[in-house]
Amino acid sequence: MDARIQTLRNISQLGETGFVTPEERAVLEKVAARYAVALPPALAALIDRDDPNDPIARQFVPDAAELETRPEELADPIGDDTHSPVEGIVHRYPDRVLLKLTHVCAVYCRFCFRREMVGPDKPNALSPQALKTALDYIRAHNEIWEVIFTGGDPLILSPRRLRAVMKELAAIDHVKVVRIHTRMPVAEPLRITPDLVRALKASGKAVYVAIHVNHARELSGEAREACARLADAGIPLLGQSVLLKGVNDTAEAMSDLMRACVENRIKPYYLHHGDLAPGTAHLRTDIATGQGLMRDLRGRTSGLCQPSYVLDIPGGHGKSPIGPNYIGETEAGYEVEDFNGKRHAYR
Repeated sequence: MDARIQTLRNISQLGETGFVTPEERAVLEKVAARYAVALPPALAALIDRDDPNDPIARQFVPDAAELETRPEELADPIGDDTHSPVEGIVHRYPDRVLLKLTHVCAVYCRFCFRREMVGPDKPNALSPQALKTALDYIRAHNEIWEVIFTGGDPLILSPRRLRAVMKELAAIDHVKVVRIHTRMPVAEPLRITPDLVRALKASGKAVYVAIHVNHARELSGEAREACARLADAGIPLLGQSVLLKGVNDTAEAMSDLMRACVENRIKPYYLHHGDLAPGTAHLRTDIATGQGLMRDLRGRTSGLCQPSYVLDIPGGHGKSPIGPNYIGETEAGYEVEDFNGKRHAYR
């Protein structure tokens, strides 16, 4: 079976294509019974099967370590449920809401913070009535300035369905910005068709697309073309990444990732510290590692390549920046650290 032909959705298919060994299959069946599996052709083709530590495989091929749940890990690590007034809406911050249109993704990341809530055995999408109720909530709250599509992956929906939601939002005067969070340009780049790109436009609204990418190799030729179709249509692209052990936790890997994003007109936006999702400890770093990487980025790459390193506080308390600090108070004023680690007085 050619991994370029179809999405691999179970351990048997991953075994037949050589992504898992016969010895691993029994335990990985237990992983797949709990957490969704999908490895699309575009990402499968990027995996080096001769490298047991391949950074693409670490993100998408199930691992026995996922069966180990630590006491601090949570089914809802960022507290979506706490701030969900109606189905499909998360209203954590005053001026913006998440609109969770679907629970399905083209690829299932092994570190997903919504891994207990998404997958093929969950409801595929908001029902028509639930979507109406969610849109009515947005209409009724004049403080909502931005609507953020999330899920699941919103771009797994058809252009027709996306166009219909954008038309509804275009008619809500107090909504000024629509942001779409997606992995689709790297997971299934051929899905980013001219028709889909047109469907993302909303009259009178600023539309942004935030692309989730964690390793420079994910930006394949096809992925770059998909990003270009969005950027050429006038849609600004943002980059969000998750700090992952064995994937992007070195200065070289992180620099390559951020430069690759900027080269493709994707402005790095967030670098997320790994959330406390069940079975993801083997992919989480410590915060000191992330702060060190941010220092390395500051010293070796353009300002365009600098994301905000953030932690989503467990319990639904929102994101906080946790990057390194470069300034401290002294008796005479301040002391500021430069990118080489040298300190200078500032009075």
